[in-house]
Amino acid sequence: METSIIIAGFGGQGVLFAGQLLAYAAMDSGRHVTWIPSYGPEMRGGTAHCVVIISEEPIGAPVVARPDIALVFNQPSYDKYEPLVKPGGLLVVNNSIVHQQSDREDIDLVYLPANAIAEEHGTVKMMNVASLGGMLAQRPVLSLEEVEQALSDHFPAAKAHLIETNQVVLQKGFDAARNVVSEK
Repeated sequence: METSIIIAGFGGQGVLFAGQLLAYAAMDSGRHVTWIPSYGPEMRGGTAHCVVIISEEPIGAPVVARPDIALVFNQPSYDKYEPLVKPGGLLVVNNSIVHQQSDREDIDLVYLPANAIAEEHGTVKMMNVASLGGMLAQRPVLSLEEVEQALSDHFPAAKAHLIETNQVVLQKGFDAARNVVSEK
């Protein structure tokens, strides 16, 4: 089974790190994976997105027009990717920033206060990890344990003191989205 994921937001929200973390977790667990980052020339404060494909089989092409899952961290990303999620897919919305509600009835929706979860347990800079936890609660393309292990194994050495807090935020995002039933 192949799952395509787009993660999008402003530069500085950890968009690329979130995708990289998924890619490492998938690779470490023996799956095929692609990770394609894209960001504007402004980087911090500009737009950024990445595409991650996770598969049990070799991946034919890393290009995704209609993702199975989209994580959107800001309004411009919501505007761009909400209509593109495949029917039957999942849209995870950081509703700490995005206050719009989708009227789509053919996708699952998770409105997650990712900024608030991250701030409560560390710093707002961890909102990307909270969003990953929310995604994994609704679409377990990887186990929570696999992503936690990737945090331990691949987190930059200079920030190793933040691994445990990131793992807590990942779990809190997961817990917040676990029982969410999208309103259709």
